[in-house]
Amino acid sequence: MPRRTAFTLTALMFFAASTPQFSPAAEIHWPGLLGPKRDGWVSGFQTPILWPERLERDWQVQVGAGYGSPLVSDGRVYLHTRQGDDEVVWCLDLDTGVVKWRKSYSAPFKIGGGGERHGKGPKSTPALAGGRLFTLSIAGILSAWNMDSGQLLWRRDDGSRFKKSHPYWGVATSPLVDGDRVVVHFGTDDEGVLVALDVETGTQVWSQGKDGPSYSSPLLVESHGIRQIVEWNHRALVGVECESGRLLWEYPFPHDGHNQNMPTPAYHNGSVLLGGENRGVHSLKPQLKNGTWTVNAQWHQEKVALDMSSAVVNGDLLFGFSHYDKGRLFCLDTKSGDVLWQGPPRIGENVAFLSLPGHVVALINDGQLKIIAARGDRLETVASYRVSDSSTWAPPVLLKSGFLVKDSQTLTRWKLIDAAVRKKNIP
Repeated sequence: MPRRTAFTLTALMFFAASTPQFSPAAEIHWPGLLGPKRDGWVSGFQTPILWPERLERDWQVQVGAGYGSPLVSDGRVYLHTRQGDDEVVWCLDLDTGVVKWRKSYSAPFKIGGGGERHGKGPKSTPALAGGRLFTLSIAGILSAWNMDSGQLLWRRDDGSRFKKSHPYWGVATSPLVDGDRVVVHFGTDDEGVLVALDVETGTQVWSQGKDGPSYSSPLLVESHGIRQIVEWNHRALVGVECESGRLLWEYPFPHDGHNQNMPTPAYHNGSVLLGGENRGVHSLKPQLKNGTWTVNAQWHQEKVALDMSSAVVNGDLLFGFSHYDKGRLFCLDTKSGDVLWQGPPRIGENVAFLSLPGHVVALINDGQLKIIAARGDRLETVASYRVSDSSTWAPPVLLKSGFLVKDSQTLTRWKLIDAAVRKKNIP
């Protein structure tokens, strides 16, 4: 083979490997907050050898306000937002951004003092399952929609039971689908109930407790062979049996004054990694012995603390955003609780994370999206992109070909640029 030809083939093979290869029909399925397992882990993404220097904007749609993450299923994007006094439910074509259907309903809301700058939501991320889309309004109204047509199937509103059905700053907890049930926490700061509802009819299957909801979202895990819902409510971290709704265990960790219960916990190797505003990060291990559940506090790290940002696990490392020092990225050893590194201070107010093999995606609330190496010896930023000139509080979605980013008013699909084309066309 001629030397020039061999070089060309080698270069093309390198560039092909440096950009994710994908089939549109095999796009990821992202059915709820932080993905299929609510842990931020992205499966099926081929990590590029060389991340491009910039992203290319594919399409952008004006969708309205809100902190909920977009969802992806079967070539469509689903989103829940606010436009004026209406909450709006969207279905868009993933490839083109063309609106397939749009439904809206009146949802006037007055947010509690101090939260005005965060807007009137919605702040809950919907959930997809069994051809249905479940949305939870800022006022605590759960709606089930047909994914294909947008038809409203049923609705649940516990406002009359609790006088209102939302905490002080509105609902931020996200619904959780468990098989043929959707699990939601209704109520106020002072009182509430965790319920499981039939996905087809909205009929209540079980209810548990009297605690009010927090701004955190529940997880579905298996511990000691028992499937359970792990939830951090207004008063405590609890484990609830999925089948019956029976309380298995609890660990008091109350919302106290301005120390709010907001981040969604992480679950790793049988332990719950729980971080709270001004309360550090804790490792709590539920244990079952002779039919009795206990919770073992394994370690407590006070150097870093989570405010609104949920941390993600990659390997045996926890990557998060501490609100101390006006905001710092950090990496923590999940076994010992030791802080392995912290980034520079004053980087922002919030970071939304995703986790993938060898890397962590960090979307800062000022519109910067960073790709960070998942390593414990130092902070290594592999790539950095400007994806919005406005605020970005909603968790992003990593597609096989790029990103979906929801900012203050728009939803944008960003594409990873083929390195070979970029080098050829850009001086």
